[in-house]
Amino acid sequence: MSRALSAPALPAPKIQPPALLAALALLLGTGAIGAAVSPRQGALFLLGGALGLVLYHASFGFTSAWRVFIAEGRGRGLRAQMVMLALAVLLFFPVLASGGLFGMPVKGSLAPLSTGVVFGAFIFGIGMQMGGGCASGTLFTAGGGNARMLVTLLFFVIGSVLGTVHFDWWLSLPALPPVSLVQSFGAAGGIALSLALFAAIAAITVWVERRRHGALEREAPSPTQGFARFARGPWPVVAGAIALAFLNFVTLALAGRPWGITSAFALWGAKGAAALGFDPASWSYWQTPANAQALSSSVFTDVTSVMNFGIIAGAMLAAGLAGRFAPSLRIPLRSLVAAVIGGLLLGYGARIAYGCNIGAYFSGISSGSLHGWLWLVAAFAGNVAGVRLRPIFFR
Repeated sequence: MSRALSAPALPAPKIQPPALLAALALLLGTGAIGAAVSPRQGALFLLGGALGLVLYHASFGFTSAWRVFIAEGRGRGLRAQMVMLALAVLLFFPVLASGGLFGMPVKGSLAPLSTGVVFGAFIFGIGMQMGGGCASGTLFTAGGGNARMLVTLLFFVIGSVLGTVHFDWWLSLPALPPVSLVQSFGAAGGIALSLALFAAIAAITVWVERRRHGALEREAPSPTQGFARFARGPWPVVAGAIALAFLNFVTLALAGRPWGITSAFALWGAKGAAALGFDPASWSYWQTPANAQALSSSVFTDVTSVMNFGIIAGAMLAAGLAGRFAPSLRIPLRSLVAAVIGGLLLGYGARIAYGCNIGAYFSGISSGSLHGWLWLVAAFAGNVAGVRLRPIFFR
């Protein structure tokens, strides 16, 4: 009688001190922000922690999934993204069509079909491969103890604030108004069209992978099971996709709009520029009412900033629970240069493209915005270019 093969049992990793510090930061931060700003804002900080934990435990990287498909023809990561998007549109479209959720008005992430979206998404795609991560990837890997990604994050912030300096020029270039699949086809029609597109992309990845490798890649068996796997990972990538879709919907319910990341980087950069003696308030980007208020207020009143802080803490918690929090400052020079270039491209590209892989791609498509699909095409082309450039910087 044969037995099914299973992964060998490994000793449980010791919970590292950063896990306890991160858990304490999440608990105290939720209470402090809830008391100082609002209970809803405190809940958004904790929600960011949940996102960081999911991203780390599922190793849910947009950058690596695209690189593996481009370089090797393996599409498991891309198919997981299609599952995430499919579930998200099923949740989002009916609510966006009604205009409210639990008595609170909600709106999707809509943006024009502009020259800035095309160029910004393209250089963002190059930056993904140079920097080694996207917006969410940079945050959760930095929180997980990757010192190189702190360099990418720093220059991501610098690139973002540079994008705000030139933002009005990009606005002056040719553009078409925002197009919403929900408004154009209704919730049911928009869902049907979106699901057909997701299925087509998934089918293409299956065809490519089977042609190149003969069979689809299977996820490696996990050395942990049950609650230990939930707490310490690794999670199946599809489980991560499902969790991210639900958590984005919770973001819509709490914040009134979907998940975003990079607008906070521009805000942090502008506040840093002001501390150095610059006057970002004189730049047109920061003169719109919402941006002016954000610039003049505490970062803890900014929804995106608070969620980003939570993501970093959640990833640190996950890395400590997994016993993998081990920062190293030994960064090869070429890799360091790639982090600087990649960070600048990521920041500048995200700002002029109305978002990143989260705000434009994930939340844009989940909102039915056609600019999310335009972003996907341009960013994928940028990733192709970035994969070709990687051998210059990485062995």
